[in-house]
Amino acid sequence: MVKNKNKSKDAEYKEVMVEESNDCGCGNENIDENDSANMTEEAENTGDNQSDLSDDTSVWQDKYIRLSAEFDNFRKRTLKEKMELISSGGEDVIKAILPVMDDMDRAVDAVEKSDDIESARTGMKLIRQKLIDTLKSKGVCEIEALGHDMDTDLYEAVAKFPSEDKKGQIIDVVQKGYKLNDKVIRFSKVVVGE
Repeated sequence: MVKNKNKSKDAEYKEVMVEESNDCGCGNENIDENDSANMTEEAENTGDNQSDLSDDTSVWQDKYIRLSAEFDNFRKRTLKEKMELISSGGEDVIKAILPVMDDMDRAVDAVEKSDDIESARTGMKLIRQKLIDTLKSKGVCEIEALGHDMDTDLYEAVAKFPSEDKKGQIIDVVQKGYKLNDKVIRFSKVVVGE
């Protein structure tokens, strides 16, 4: 019953619309052949426009897919290069330290074979200086601490010692600290006066 009522309302609406279009002179009988030809050309142009749009869309989709794949490959390649850099980043430092290690081995052999303590001391000092020079060439330097004011950006206080004249200053260094290109890689462990 509800469907029949809806159908009848739709049918009435269509009849009213047809009557109004006939009253205003806009009915189908008033369309001449030129108008129908123009409408046919417009329909064909619309079809051409749609095919042009679909061609443009497929070209842009192809470009998007290629760009997306290119970016994904770039991301993977960059990640791989970073991983290789991290794994072999210290290689040049280790290669620079290996000659110092060789010198240490030779010094140990020389100390075992000789009783001359003074030459052993001199050899150890030379090897130590060579190691310091190698580290400096790689950007590593010692943080000077003794006698300086306490700075938590450079030093780590492990103990306090009562001292009136050196209050807030570093009295002793328990462990040396080092910087790598102005970045602290190990804090100096110090005793501070209070």
